[in-house]
Amino acid sequence: MVVLQTFSLLFWLTSTIQSAAFSPNDSMARNLQQLKLRPSQIHINGIMSSNLILYMAKTSKKKKAKKKGNNGSSSIGVKGFGSVGSTKGTQVDLERSKEARYFYGFMEKGGAGDNLSRCAIGSFPISDDFKLRGVTALKSAKKGDAIIRIPYEMAVNLGQEGVDPTGPAVAFLKDYCETLTSTSNGDNQQSSNKAAYYKMLPPFGGADCLGSTDFFSDQALSELQSPLIVEETRKRKERTNARFQADIVPNAESFPKWIDGSPVNEDHLAWAVWLVTSRVLTVQGDAEEGKSYRLLIPFLDMCNHDRSSSNILSGRAVPGGELKVVAGAAVKEGDQINICYGGGVAGNDRFVQDYGFLDTSDVAYDIVGQQLLGKRRIGEGIGAGRLMSESDRQNTMDQLKQTTIEEDKNFLKQETDPSLIAAYNYRIGVKNSLLKFGSI
Repeated sequence: MVVLQTFSLLFWLTSTIQSAAFSPNDSMARNLQQLKLRPSQIHINGIMSSNLILYMAKTSKKKKAKKKGNNGSSSIGVKGFGSVGSTKGTQVDLERSKEARYFYGFMEKGGAGDNLSRCAIGSFPISDDFKLRGVTALKSAKKGDAIIRIPYEMAVNLGQEGVDPTGPAVAFLKDYCETLTSTSNGDNQQSSNKAAYYKMLPPFGGADCLGSTDFFSDQALSELQSPLIVEETRKRKERTNARFQADIVPNAESFPKWIDGSPVNEDHLAWAVWLVTSRVLTVQGDAEEGKSYRLLIPFLDMCNHDRSSSNILSGRAVPGGELKVVAGAAVKEGDQINICYGGGVAGNDRFVQDYGFLDTSDVAYDIVGQQLLGKRRIGEGIGAGRLMSESDRQNTMDQLKQTTIEEDKNFLKQETDPSLIAAYNYRIGVKNSLLKFGSI
């Protein structure tokens, strides 16, 4: 999970946070090695976040009359909900859905409407048949400008930060069910309450969460050729089961029903655990208090991952405070507003577990390779803060040597299952890194 000891979604941060307590946590398509963002835990000037990942439009200078028949959505102008970008090849389509309009209304009512003059939710072309949703700039910004500013009061506070994400996941799941159930019969209310935000989160059973090892089959886990990932994934599932049995089963009659009216089950909790791990930011509270809090931060948690991003997370979990993304370099209209999950120190062993995608950069695999060679300490999970034990290193190397890179590539060509594709891509990337270091 990411800890902003001021930020802990996605999503993991890049550079240090200035005068703020923000950072993405441990625990940021999806084949592109699932290039998607959601934060994990990073420490930035006191900010941390738990696994993280941005958006949209310019208001006109003249106040426009509210259009009729918009189902209660906000009247804010988002540049006509068209597209932004200077050339055809780089144009980004802005989100036009009813859900997005409700979300913008929620932002406006919560005091964050000014963001929609600077950025909005957009779809970024990744290939001919795939677009990635993220946050796009509606106008230029200078280095040091606040691109996103969210009032602390709009964040969903899931309690003080800690190692186990299952407790906050139960709190979130309860609130999620209560919020969406209470508005299911009042569509017009959704433009102003938290339901508008919750409807923008990655859905239960969707491709986003299924990219995480928590939802891999036993075969896909085995094909990673990574004993430590398998062990940690299984322990996380055991904790989720234990939490479900302790906190939900005994309270089945009083615990809110799932949005379709059925009882909440363990799979729902596993999804909530993934959301907390990948999206929640751990943000520092009052400096004198010395406490940090797990926050879901609307809009900000939509920022995707880019290891080269210089944008900064800033803010504190205090009444009247703001949680910000500050431009680390000049921004142009149409640019995607990204952040660096994992503070730039997380490798693909974390990304595939916590966020459900693989970072395609060599660095993300080199971090794993260096850990296997005893040249880098483990950042999160089993053995965090220590060098990998010699027995774990040997066990992992033995599994990686069971197949060659060429054999793995042939398996990959024939595979259609997303989790198996991710597993083959992961072990190919790790082996290429070890090959570069002359160790396989």
